[in-house]
This record gives sequence, C-alpha cells and structure tokens, in this order.
Amino acid sequence: SAAMLRNGAAAGGGPAAERPVRVWCDGCYDMVHYGHSNQLRQARAMGDYLIVGVHTDEEIAKHKGPPVFTQEERYKMVQAIKWVDEIAPGAPYVTTLETLDKYNCDFCVHGDDITLTVDGKDTYEEVKTAGRYRECKRTQGVSTTDLVGRMLLMTKAHHSNIDEDLDYRKHTDNFGKGPKGHSPWTGVSQFLQTSQKIIQFASGKEPQPGDTIIYVAGAFDLFHIGHVDFLEKVHQLAERPYIIAGLHFDQEVNRYKGKNYPIMNIHERTLSVLACRYVSEVVIGAPYAVTADLLDHFRVTLVCHGMTEVVPDKDGSDPYEEPKRRGIFQLVDSGNDLTTDLIVQRIIKNRLEFEARNQKKEAKELAVLEAMRRLEK
Repeated sequence: SAAMLRNGAAAGGGPAAERPVRVWCDGCYDMVHYGHSNQLRQARAMGDYLIVGVHTDEEIAKHKGPPVFTQEERYKMVQAIKWVDEIAPGAPYVTTLETLDKYNCDFCVHGDDITLTVDGKDTYEEVKTAGRYRECKRTQGVSTTDLVGRMLLMTKAHHSNIDEDLDYRKHTDNFGKGPKGHSPWTGVSQFLQTSQKIIQFASGKEPQPGDTIIYVAGAFDLFHIGHVDFLEKVHQLAERPYIIAGLHFDQEVNRYKGKNYPIMNIHERTLSVLACRYVSEVVIGAPYAVTADLLDHFRVTLVCHGMTEVVPDKDGSDPYEEPKRRGIFQLVDSGNDLTTDLIVQRIIKNRLEFEARNQKKEAKELAVLEAMRRLEK
C-alpha cells in the first residue's frame, strides 16, 4: 500500500531507505477545469511526487478528434497547477506498466469513471491487475461536456437577444433557479461550494515580511492559458511575490462582459484560480473599484492589470484610479491575447466540426450496414 511504501517497506522487501512515493496521472487536459485540478490534488495527496502525462495533439486526434488547445498550451496549463511536480509530455494514450516503470512511479491514479478502449476493454486493466492503480473521486458539478453545454447555450441565448430581456436580472445570483439546477440566464450549473473545498484548494500561507504583495482583479472566467501567462509574468515582477486575485461577483462580471457571462459562477472561479501555483490568495467577490480600503487592508505594494480593456465603473470612473494616484499601478503584457470570449468561439467551432464529422461517420456506417444487409438477402 502507499502507506507501506511511504514507511520505507520497498517492493524489494528489504529495509529500504525512506523514499518518496511517486504517483502518475495522465490525460488530454484539453479544457482544464477545477475538476481536473481536484483529481491532481487528490492524486498528489496519495504520495510525495506527482508526475502528469499529457498526450500529444496527434495522439488525441487519433483517439477522439483534434483538441481545442495545442500540446504546448496544454503542457503549460498542467504545469501551472500547484499540485503537479513534473509533467511528462507526449505520454501514451493507454497507461501501461512500462510507462509507470519508465517514470519510476509506484502507481497511477484515475477518476472513478470507467474508460474503455475501442474494443471495450478497460484502459487501466494492466495496471489494475498489477495492483498499481488507485482511484480518486470525480468532482461533482463540472465536466468538459457540461462546460461546452453552457457555452453552446450561450450562443443560442445570445441570438435570442437575452440582453433586452429584463427578467433575467432577477436571476443574477446564479444559484440555479431553473428546474434542473441551472440558472435560466447563463446555464451555469448549481455548484455547491463548501468551506471544506476552499480549504483543500487554498495555500493557507500568510504574507511574510519581505514579500511583495501584488493585487490583480478580474473575472478569471474559464481560467485559461491567457490567465496563466499573465499571472506568471506578474509573479516574475518580484523576488518574493504574494499574489492576491480579486474575483468579481457574477452580477458585476455580467455588467461589464454582457451576453451570458460569466460561464462559471463565483464559487467555481474561486477554485479555478486557487489551483494556480502563482496565486497565494483570492478575494471572493472583490469590489470593482480598487479602493483605498482594499489596498490598506491587504497592504498592497503593487496593482497589476493585463492588456485587456478596462471598463469604467457604474459611475463612469476608472476602477484603478486609487492605485494610479498612489503610483503603484502597472500594466503587464503577457504576450498572450487569448480571452474567455475567444476560447468560447474556439470550443464551439471545434464542437460543431466534431459533431458534423460524427454525423458523416454515422451515415457512412449506416450505408455499410445497409449494403451488407442487402448482400445477405
């Protein structure tokens, strides 16, 4: 067991020196969300060192159609999750004992959903038989399919001029008023936040004397590689950075983003941002204007914003007026112009192409079956 391994009873049986337990996870990690992060967190807790295998674009395309993000983007995204010690680029699609041995891993961890190969065999059969498989719980309330569903719903609603329908303002708290636990205006799922989940994701580290306390604010919706590149750049601004991310409430985000934003509600966005290794703390529902109170309360040294447009506050004022007055405001160019909006477009395009391809494939298979049936007659 992991406990035995950790206590130094090595597989060889001799009195081994205390050695770190190495854990393996693998996947596409195409649209990384807090469910993935939670899987990696649980896996890391089962040992001392976590290696995450990420498949290449080619490998994914072969098995399930081209990914939305490139392998470089996906590698970087996984590397930014704070429980990951190392990534293994170009990991094979099916987890084998050979892979575990190559990376010196004691066992692999996978969610409690079954994945089958083309011929209906359990993908993890080999490692299970060898007793080198552990399971972690799937995160309720989020999946890639679910997120894509929210985005597709968004385009439908977008075409039906939801902006002009004032009734939706009654539902701006995002606690699913719809019959299926979905908010009628964004399709955001009813994710039940608990303090326990936040504690599991939080770093719990207070700023130390000598730390540079940097404040950044935004929606951080569908936490993505553009956010990661920005936070990484901000992180490089100081010797000992302590980054606090202020997340705006759903209603505020909807005010300045419009349409059906945010895709993820405040609780989901909180976990997504906390999972990032560059972030030390999150303000859940930060004020839109970066006030003197906020700056003094957190003893902020520096306030940063990316190259995206800053929408004025409700009264037309600049939300960064105070940090600018204090001379502690800095624009940071991440060199990445990816936005949540662009990602939604990418994903919808990808999904529609995928569906069209599948329909073609199904039509072809039906034709073959039909031809075979005719031959039998």
